[in-house]
Amino acid sequence: MLHASKLMKIPGVFDKNNGGGFMDEIYPTAAKAIWDFEGIYCTSRHIPHVKFPGLIHPGILGCAPSAEVLATWNKREGDLIAANKLDRIVAQGARTIPGRPEHGGNCDIKNLSRGSKIYLPVHVSGAKFSVGDLHFSQGDGEISFCGAIEMAGVITINFKVMKNGIADLGMKSPLYLPGPVEPHYGPGRYLTFEGFSVDQHGKQHYMDVTVAYRQTILRCIEYLRRFGYSDYQVYLLLSCAPVQGHIAGIVDIPNCAFETGVTEGKVTNGGANSEISWEVSRRFPNSHTLLNWASLTLDMVGGGLTFREK
Repeated sequence: MLHASKLMKIPGVFDKNNGGGFMDEIYPTAAKAIWDFEGIYCTSRHIPHVKFPGLIHPGILGCAPSAEVLATWNKREGDLIAANKLDRIVAQGARTIPGRPEHGGNCDIKNLSRGSKIYLPVHVSGAKFSVGDLHFSQGDGEISFCGAIEMAGVITINFKVMKNGIADLGMKSPLYLPGPVEPHYGPGRYLTFEGFSVDQHGKQHYMDVTVAYRQTILRCIEYLRRFGYSDYQVYLLLSCAPVQGHIAGIVDIPNCAFETGVTEGKVTNGGANSEISWEVSRRFPNSHTLLNWASLTLDMVGGGLTFREK
């Protein structure tokens, strides 16, 4: 059970020199949008005439690692540091920023809302379960980095211990059964955008879904400019609204295809004076995955944007 406070919340884009975001090569400066809650809906003075229902969920769910698991993380990520000079990763102790297969953690899965069931590996006595980072709403991938609409709230969780559960389920990473509370739309109410593993400079990449994801986002940003919204307004919106993104194909080398989408609304021209009441839905894979051909589509089944002109 999740309960949200009625206070306004502020998702944002980090400056590239302060962590950046998924699109920081193109949008390197900081930005923010303040959102106000009214029941299940939210609106923002910084992205006018947009209103959508949130999908409340915790960004963090996980159990504590054992000393052996922690040693595995330090070794695995130490090898990455040595290969890439990632000096932001400390030599000892688990950073809490990334989720990990052995325990869950900061995975930011927007569909883990009311009624969800989560199976987590237990490595220490008492499990030492942690939960937090409550979001009123978030798009798949949380692309602007601090892009979800954060919130204060209360979460109620029931626990059940499954003896030998890791072995019985063959568990290599957490398992999730999302609850049935996501807003649903028919396929005819999605507009789908596609992106491929060819970047904005025309360079071909091999099976890189990260490039394809970025290109899909750019196609959506370019489309919504025509309604008077700035690039940063759309970037923030795609990060915090519960839009969905999908990998459309990863078998046709050298490209993988990715799709993402926004849903339903009324649109007239001009971000400052437009009447927009569309709901957004997108399901993106982890924004750091490396493949190559991805298409971003705004579609209703997987995510999408549709609109009606007055």
